[in-house]
Amino acid sequence: MEPRRAPWGRAGLAVCLLSCLLALPPPAAPSPCLEPCRCYLNTLLCQEPNSVRSLAQLRSLENFTEIVIENQTTLINLTLEDMKNPRELKNLTISKTRLQFIAPDAFRASPNLTHVNLGYNRLQFLSWRVFHHLRLQELVLTGNPFRCACGLRWLQLWLVGKQAESMGNQSLSCEGDDGVEIPVIDMNIRGCEVPQVWLEYNSAPMKEGMNATLRCHVEGQPPPEVKWSVPDFGGHSPHITYESASETTLQVFGVSAEFNLQNITCQAENEAGLSEGVAQLNVTFPAVIRDLGNAVEYHKWCLPFSVDGNPSPSIRWQFAGTDLEETTYIHTHFFLEGLRNSTLLHGCLYLDRPTHLSNGNYTLFVRNPLGSDSCTIFQEFMDVPDANFNLVDPVEIPTMSSSDYRNSTERSPVETLQEQPIGISVAVVLAVCACLFLSVMLIILNKCGQSSKFGISRSVALAQEEEMSLQFMNVGGGGSSSPLSSVESKLETLKTNFIENPQYFCNTSVHHIKRRDIILKWELGEGAFGKVFLAECYNLSPTEEKMLVAVKTLKEATESARLDFQREAELLTVLQHEHIVRFYGVCTDGAPLVMLFEYMKHGDLNRFLRSHGPDAKILDNGGNGQSFGQLTLSQMLQIATQIASGMVYLASLHFVHRDLATRNCLVGHNMVVKIGDFGMSRDIYSTDYYRVGGRTMLPIRWMPPESILYRKFTTESDIWSFGVVLWEIFTYGKQPWYQLSNTEAIECITQGRELERPRTCPSEVYDIMQSCWQREPQQRQNMRAIHHRLQALAKAPPVYLAVLS
Repeated sequence: MEPRRAPWGRAGLAVCLLSCLLALPPPAAPSPCLEPCRCYLNTLLCQEPNSVRSLAQLRSLENFTEIVIENQTTLINLTLEDMKNPRELKNLTISKTRLQFIAPDAFRASPNLTHVNLGYNRLQFLSWRVFHHLRLQELVLTGNPFRCACGLRWLQLWLVGKQAESMGNQSLSCEGDDGVEIPVIDMNIRGCEVPQVWLEYNSAPMKEGMNATLRCHVEGQPPPEVKWSVPDFGGHSPHITYESASETTLQVFGVSAEFNLQNITCQAENEAGLSEGVAQLNVTFPAVIRDLGNAVEYHKWCLPFSVDGNPSPSIRWQFAGTDLEETTYIHTHFFLEGLRNSTLLHGCLYLDRPTHLSNGNYTLFVRNPLGSDSCTIFQEFMDVPDANFNLVDPVEIPTMSSSDYRNSTERSPVETLQEQPIGISVAVVLAVCACLFLSVMLIILNKCGQSSKFGISRSVALAQEEEMSLQFMNVGGGGSSSPLSSVESKLETLKTNFIENPQYFCNTSVHHIKRRDIILKWELGEGAFGKVFLAECYNLSPTEEKMLVAVKTLKEATESARLDFQREAELLTVLQHEHIVRFYGVCTDGAPLVMLFEYMKHGDLNRFLRSHGPDAKILDNGGNGQSFGQLTLSQMLQIATQIASGMVYLASLHFVHRDLATRNCLVGHNMVVKIGDFGMSRDIYSTDYYRVGGRTMLPIRWMPPESILYRKFTTESDIWSFGVVLWEIFTYGKQPWYQLSNTEAIECITQGRELERPRTCPSEVYDIMQSCWQREPQQRQNMRAIHHRLQALAKAPPVYLAVLS
């Protein structure tokens, strides 16, 4: 029976978790290819002479990220109407045509355009307005019969300014009035200068409701056009007075706090270019509390607040009517991000493991020289242990350190109660819970009695005739609506310590970790899903008090993301292999949702290979005296064998990886290599991916022809990728087809070309690579046989002499 597929989660969890569990969604379909042009993924190639009658044909195109048009003698004009549909366009080539005119707004609908080649056309004039809003990395204009005019002044400035890198070493010339060609860089046009702008205004603090006057002074030839850009806050209508061609005045009536740190811009432009001057008003207003919310728990409890005021306000807290003395364990923290674009400050009052003694009213006071504000909120962190329990001592918020907390096991409240009858009740409840837990575990073991050694139901495993692409299975809903008895309620509480997927794995149990046992140390990286931290985790191992772990957080906890999170955790729990990064469990009590993985101290394999190649310095990995230096043939074979071992395991479970590469393998102590990443590779190694349809990113340089052409992913496509991984290892982390563009790499792969043998690669290893790169999937050697061959080579490395060509 074909398992149901889960939808692509909005939070992108399918990208953020272990890449060995990656299942990329189907890419957005590009527009139909223009005949007789050719299309590869989202690339359009029109290179046959006169195959495009008019650029108006581009108006029907969508989802193309690269367009190449060459050898067309009928193309003359390029306008916004022609270019408004391929909004994800990044690379554009229009070359060897009769193109004479490009409208100033032609690329307004293409903000992602970074590479433009307009070489060998018939452009005589070209406005700076065509490109000024783009972040161009490359602009090619060679071979155009430019006329020396003021309209090319911007190009002259680009050739010698900060944009020179995007222009490369092009030799651009233009024809003067006398018919003589001169280099654009030597062009001298009288009465042609980019405008100069400076603003005159009172930058001193002003109170809300006052009026502001700003004067914009402008110089330049030809005379520039001037306009103001003012933030739209409603009710603050600016009044503009043009006093002369070189000066204009802006008056803003009744300024408000919203104007603080907001840009008021005076822009002046002419044929030669654009300049602008920017002013910021300093509007003072009384301190005010914008928000005071209920406490939320992460590692510590956070009482969130937002305050505003100019000058910045001071704050203080009271608890139960008494001033709150801040310590290491109770303190106020501001998030500096709030300072970047407004006076609004966001922060938290952090409380480290509050108890019932911390329940009560919290009052926030803010003050600046212009005024003050206060707000009170009641917070309850923990139920009082007993209804008859009365406090004798004054209320104090405990400031226990983490070590005291663990040694005391919340000693204060327990010792207070130990002589009370409630102690006996607690002992009885604990005993009942322990019995119920054992009962639940016996039921789980009984149900899973027929499971395979991998934890997959035998009937499910045998029913899989085709390879199963690794996507998440839907969880069956339902549940009784009848009230639970007291015993059933306790049993239901125990069950919340596990997440079950009854449809795929037999009662897969996901370990839950208490948030108080996770102590973040520092950030390791960030991807689309959220951040990854190095952390210490207590009570994770029976033999160690604490362990270093990698903690991955979920940025967006929508219902869809939570469902994906649950399915992913169930799937990860099943995967247990020495060369798959170990998954410890989840933390779902509070926000954000968290997954805990084994910490691999040397990071991803690609970076490791590059830093241990022939051109890298000898590194001391982690300061433990273990310096690998340049990797030897034996070490490279050991790395390859470990990855092959993990892939044999995944193939045995009918899992298809889809994104096997050295960037998605991690290196730990003693050069142990494991498959698994934390969803950051698409951010860190963005050049390894080819964007399709504006969203999907495909690792085309690692993909076989059938995956590129037909989106077919199987264990055989993983074998092809493993061959590319071998090539990466023996080139010390080079990018496959690094000398080619994405389009050229696609063409090479689909036409049957192979990566060349690396200089340091023995013929025996290159034979394995070639066995992975057979065009017909069924002809590729299976993963288990490849693993055996690599094992044999690792035990007796071949003698190989690298001969420099």
